Amino acid sequence: MLPILDWIKRGAFAPVVLLLGCVAAENNAESVVSRETHVYKTIGKLEIHADVYRRQDQANCPVVLWIHGGALILGHREGLNHEFRDGLLNAGYVVCSIDYRLAPETKLPEIYKDIQDAYAWLRKDGPKLLQIDPDRIAVMGGSAGGFLTLSAGFLFEPRPKVLVSFWGYGDVAGPWYSRPDPFYCKRPKVSVEEARGAVGKEPLTHSKGKSQRGKFYLYCRQNGLWPREVTGYDPDRQPGAFDAFCPVRNVSKTYPPTLLIHGDKDTDVPFEQSVLMDRELTRVGIKHELIRVRGVGHGLGDVDPERVRGIHERILEFVKPYLK
Repeated sequence: MLPILDWIKRGAFAPVVLLLGCVAAENNAESVVSRETHVYKTIGKLEIHADVYRRQDQANCPVVLWIHGGALILGHREGLNHEFRDGLLNAGYVVCSIDYRLAPETKLPEIYKDIQDAYAWLRKDGPKLLQIDPDRIAVMGGSAGGFLTLSAGFLFEPRPKVLVSFWGYGDVAGPWYSRPDPFYCKRPKVSVEEARGAVGKEPLTHSKGKSQRGKFYLYCRQNGLWPREVTGYDPDRQPGAFDAFCPVRNVSKTYPPTLLIHGDKDTDVPFEQSVLMDRELTRVGIKHELIRVRGVGHGLGDVDPERVRGIHERILEFVKPYLK
């Protein structure tokens, strides 16, 4: 089982190769896959990018909006598993993988604005620029990207057609995040000086070339400070402030159909987080499924390839009816 720092290093969702390639379509024909990089938002001089993957023969296609993980502190838009990406392309979807501003330099309310703006950009400019159908959008993401995916279920208007959360979480104020974590406390202790020295003050949209940022995450987990550092609020003194940041508190009748995928030996994001979302979705009556990946930690990096392909197939089966 891999904690998030090792998961990022080893590439549970390994970075894609930045080349044009060919993939087999469902009819066994081949078509060239392109990657286009677009600026979906600019704040001052800071550009925030989206990579769009598509087959050249696609038109008026449904689209998957992918949101990367990394505890909102690390990661970048290229951290999308290429086999999963190609499976989506083969199924006839366009894939849009986005960056967003990272914490702690940017707090969660502004990160929410970034993903909302990415969705609005897809809907507004997507039909002409990308030849996609703006009314057939799925949102997917892993870990913190899974959390943002679940947040999209109540933030985005109109609602996405379907959500897929990989080892995500619905509660950012609970003890698992707001108290020292026993697993991470076994690691060498990170001092406050090391942690603060690993991050900066200016906003940034990816962690490439900034490997020391992991120390800040480790410091947060060892001291139970992640909710405060990422949101700007104290869950003990301002518990009500977290109503706006916890998907599990925001499931309503308008919430999209949702697929939850989670390893039951996860030492970074407890499997219970997906169980809690599963219970709330059941209570409200939202169509959903929970795939329990038995004996597996955070991510699918150590899982047998055949088993991974089976999970990918179940994802495609789940989303297909909603993206017709």
